[in-house]
Amino acid sequence: MPSHFCVPLMAPIVSLFLAFLIISSGNAQGPPSPGYSPSSRVSSVDFDQGFRNLWGPQHQRIDQGSLTIWLDKSSGSGFKSLRPYQSGYFGAAIKLQPGYTAGVITSFYLSNNEDHPGNHDEIDIEFLGTTPDKPYTLQTNVYIRGTGDGNIIGREMRFHLWFDPTQDYHNYAILWTPSEIMFFVDDVPIRRYPRKSDATFPTRPMWVYGSIWDASSWATENGKYKADYNYQPFIARYRNFKLSGCNADGPSSCRPPSASPSGSDGLSQQQASAMNWVQGNYLVYDYCHDSKRDHTQTPEC
Repeated sequence: MPSHFCVPLMAPIVSLFLAFLIISSGNAQGPPSPGYSPSSRVSSVDFDQGFRNLWGPQHQRIDQGSLTIWLDKSSGSGFKSLRPYQSGYFGAAIKLQPGYTAGVITSFYLSNNEDHPGNHDEIDIEFLGTTPDKPYTLQTNVYIRGTGDGNIIGREMRFHLWFDPTQDYHNYAILWTPSEIMFFVDDVPIRRYPRKSDATFPTRPMWVYGSIWDASSWATENGKYKADYNYQPFIARYRNFKLSGCNADGPSSCRPPSASPSGSDGLSQQQASAMNWVQGNYLVYDYCHDSKRDHTQTPEC
């Protein structure tokens, strides 16, 4: 075939390829701007200003306010805030380990499990370790009054991320107010959990925790892949801690930070658009849409 006949045939192929590149690059750029940064309203604190080691002290290192914790065959490590909170904005910049991390969980969460064993509340950000060919999963979860004890009734929403969380630090945060719980990644809201009833919302004071530990029984593809200590140590790095809340013993007039620029509950339209983009592109599991779940146990769905 003469070469000039290739031009009209190639044109549609080139157009399709360019369109694919545009769509791909649009996703690669991440979500639309939420237009507001709640983290910018909260001052950072060094680790020692807000936390202490809870377990595995030999697997923890503090350097200029930043924290490194690691898991090997002998132990993991965890930390806890110096005081409990009734509500507030809680965050940290976290960098995860690349490579084989199946079975390993890196976490940042709120809980009162030490105060109410067997009947506790919890708000979780957990990074579920993975195999090198698959991305990390960020799991958000809420437990209320013992629903995480014995008969586990989780409220999991899981996400993949629009960036590689092993390449750099990214900011992850929980905002817990009397009316809602928000989860943020780099100030982009990814999940909003409103208070629909007292029975489905945590109201008792909680502490802030972080940890790295072996959860081989369930963490990676429901336990299909286990922690492999040939790849130890598994390392998690934290810095830029944010603690801005109402202390458990503080005045009743205390109000936690707001998620939105208006200072009111809920999200701005721009924030809601960013959250919808994340949930439309990167949400991989929603407990409310799991047909195998007994939804009489999760009436908020």
